[in-house]
Amino acid sequence: MEREVMEFDVVVVGAGPSGLSTAIKLKQLANQHDKELNVCVLEKGSEVGAHILSGAVFETKALDELFGNWQELGAPLNTKVTHDEIYLLRSAHNSIKLPNFMAPKTMHNDGNYITSMANMCRWLALQAEALGVEVYPGFAAAQVHYDEQGNVAGIITGDMGISQSGEHKDTYMPGMLLTAKYTVFAEGCRGHLGKSLIEKFALDKDISPQHYAIGFKEIWDIPAGQHQEGLVVHTAGWPLDESGSTGGSYLYHAENNQVFVGLIVDLNYKNPHLSPFDEFQRLKHHPVIASTLKDGARVSYGARAITKGGLQSLPKMTFPGGIMVGCDAGTLNFAKIKGNHTAMKSGMLAAETLFPLLEESVAVRDPVEYLDNFKASWLYNELYSSRNFGSAIHKFGNFFGGAYNTLDQNIFGGKLPFTLTDSTPDYATLVPAANAKKIDYHKPDSKLSFDKLTSVFLSNTNHEEDQPGHLHLVDASIPISVNLPKYNEPAARYCPAGVYEVVEEANGDKRFQINAQNCVHCKTCDIKDPSQNIKWVVPEGTGGPNYPNM
Repeated sequence: MEREVMEFDVVVVGAGPSGLSTAIKLKQLANQHDKELNVCVLEKGSEVGAHILSGAVFETKALDELFGNWQELGAPLNTKVTHDEIYLLRSAHNSIKLPNFMAPKTMHNDGNYITSMANMCRWLALQAEALGVEVYPGFAAAQVHYDEQGNVAGIITGDMGISQSGEHKDTYMPGMLLTAKYTVFAEGCRGHLGKSLIEKFALDKDISPQHYAIGFKEIWDIPAGQHQEGLVVHTAGWPLDESGSTGGSYLYHAENNQVFVGLIVDLNYKNPHLSPFDEFQRLKHHPVIASTLKDGARVSYGARAITKGGLQSLPKMTFPGGIMVGCDAGTLNFAKIKGNHTAMKSGMLAAETLFPLLEESVAVRDPVEYLDNFKASWLYNELYSSRNFGSAIHKFGNFFGGAYNTLDQNIFGGKLPFTLTDSTPDYATLVPAANAKKIDYHKPDSKLSFDKLTSVFLSNTNHEEDQPGHLHLVDASIPISVNLPKYNEPAARYCPAGVYEVVEEANGDKRFQINAQNCVHCKTCDIKDPSQNIKWVVPEGTGGPNYPNM
């Protein structure tokens, strides 16, 4: 069967905040200039928002530019931040509440909103469709399409109806070819097409390696007496400092007696025995967190990798025929623990760069003007002033790194005349298991802490079972022959969804088992595997989590 071909001026891969903002801004510009412009947004989730997971405290700076009347249009921003609290957790039972002047001012949230970014993206998609953007959920962009000159010329969606053995089932349909003058890649953190583009065009040449964290989120219904709508709580310290890792937690009091609770664990940790999921479960037993969650009910769970390397880890974001935006490139401002407003602005800048090229019908080329537009924007200034935040935590730890960041942000405004870098990729930081302290994780109590499979159930994750695996091993022998003896095969611990197991056979042999059905598309395995042996690719469209309000 031949592929169906659809032609567009611009194809956007990913219906997150950056992709939808790109499409919306393009159509706004076209309408202002009375031009016809065909713009398509592809989303691999079953619906827009199904794969969106974010804390989230939302800064409206980019939204104000995109829709000055967003309140009239009904944007789902209903809970304004009332006040911030920041705690240093000293142990499993003790903590210190820090005065605001001791925290970086970037972590103050006056004027921001607690919201569900999944619902924000659903709302953005409605605005895009009202402007004439074609939004297609359930279609996974599987391959980049190149023209004869090697320019990016669109994408190819994944084939449907192929069995695990590679045979065509009765439901087989070949993927579609969507051609475009320009293609914008907005897949989110560690997008598999973005990763391939970085490699093909050497977009990461002469930059610091990208760095990542894994972020967890749960939504809880809690008793009204424990709820303080608009309160934002952040913590650092325990349990991560006890295991020699860095990161921090959040607790956001949203509307309707709900709280959003989560933990961010930097993926440059060294101990292969560490389990980020179990660190999160431990965290919820600390009195600062447990006092809010007790007698509550957990209603949702999810996990997602976070791109956090900052300005010095940004790849070249343009290439012949396209632009990479948002967390696909790494525009998150980790000093604010926010990437949604920066992702939106990066997409808007992409639209403003591409529209003149489309209007003038110039030959497809590398839209290098994007870099000038980026450097002239508040987005660049914001990322520049926070460029040392993550590297300081990596180099000096939570306490001393936090002290440096408070000084840098509050006194010098991020303008100290040097740039800190971390040249070690996250996958290369693990020490041999024999040299690392084993960590004893207690059995979950099913009240505050839970196991992985129970948690994955709440993420509504599903994949068609009889389909090719989307988690590929470059060398199937490495997990048992290399990773197991050297690192006690850490995949079973860094994965937040129980995808990977080392199974012992009756004869004593061990084998590596992949339960792809459980995958919540967090991408941690693609990032942290010490042998860089696991390659994440898209499964059939609609596969993965189905987050309702994350």
